[in-house]
Amino acid sequence: MDFSLPKELEELRRKVAGFVAGEIMPIEADQRNFDDHENIAEVPLETLREKAKAAGLWAPQMPAGRGGLGLDTVGMATFYEEAARSRFGPVVFNCAAPDDGNMILLDRVAREDQKDRWLQPIIDGDVRSSIVMTEPAPGAGSDPTMMLTRAERKGNDKWVISGRKWFITGAQGAQHFILLARTSDNKRGALTTFLFHKDQPGWHIERRIPIMGPEEHGGHCEVVFDGLEIEDENRLMDVGEGMKSVQIRLGTARLTHCMRWLGMSKRAVEECLGYVKNRQNFGSVLADHEGVQWMLADAAMDIEIGRLLTMRAAAKLDTGDQARKEVSMAKIWVSEILHKTISTSIQLNGARGYSKDLPLEWMYRYAPQAKLVDGASEVHKMVIARHLLGEGTGFWSWD
Repeated sequence: MDFSLPKELEELRRKVAGFVAGEIMPIEADQRNFDDHENIAEVPLETLREKAKAAGLWAPQMPAGRGGLGLDTVGMATFYEEAARSRFGPVVFNCAAPDDGNMILLDRVAREDQKDRWLQPIIDGDVRSSIVMTEPAPGAGSDPTMMLTRAERKGNDKWVISGRKWFITGAQGAQHFILLARTSDNKRGALTTFLFHKDQPGWHIERRIPIMGPEEHGGHCEVVFDGLEIEDENRLMDVGEGMKSVQIRLGTARLTHCMRWLGMSKRAVEECLGYVKNRQNFGSVLADHEGVQWMLADAAMDIEIGRLLTMRAAAKLDTGDQARKEVSMAKIWVSEILHKTISTSIQLNGARGYSKDLPLEWMYRYAPQAKLVDGASEVHKMVIARHLLGEGTGFWSWD
């Protein structure tokens, strides 16, 4: 059991860290580089993306033959954590949600001609993408089997889509879409996955849903389908394999969220360290107070536990295992401690932590969604409990 990184991966980690510190952090520090939705504006983003490509730090999760770095899941965990030290890092390196998970799914299951048409432009950074799955109640949320959006056959070579989706991340501005729709009323094999382009008629964005925190590019939208026609050649996988595609995508996507959130958690703690070392209070610096030390120790332990859970799940995914309980444990823990560590840093920074002078208030508004996206914490606890009930003491076995 070796907890060290291979030499080449450690070198890559340092390179990513250096790029974030030298190129991205100065852009992040200037509010003029933000768009109206508190994300990086297009002009500085494109400049940084060209620099990332030139530095050989582009699309780490994609095969080298398609322009990426070809990292396995453990390598991705190392890269993503360093990238997310800046809120802009993941999108600069082309490993931000939802493009990240969409690329991973297409790379694993699409035909080669589909990869050329639908995947390669996302890898190249020429288009953005979105996955269209979640529905308003009583439709599909954490339970995809409740899906109401339907795809009906039209002849032998087309499907017609009708229904409504919401909280579709990145929909505004995306060009390539992955759609989950019901194609059968059977309990098994009811869902199918399709690909469509933004310029196809028969669908529209109803609204960009206002949310509590800052947004990803393209926001979180409500989408209506009223006759969208999709050629059968743009079906992804076989009819009835929609749930399989969901599991293939979400297994890794949930963990890549954890990787990025760990980077943000570390950044939050970083934002208070200099302050507590220098701020005088009652005759000594804050860092000398036992209560402050306990808060820092809790934050450090929480993050390290999250890193171990995430890396354990990543290593298991790399063996071909679905690692469902491992991914669920990481997802719950890291989403919870993201909010906790940010709150701790705000508290230790005092009033300045509550201001917009530091990135902490941005992080604090962003953090609550971590416990909701890609399965609420309560759903993941059900997954863990089922494994424990089925495996008994074997739940804690070493592989």
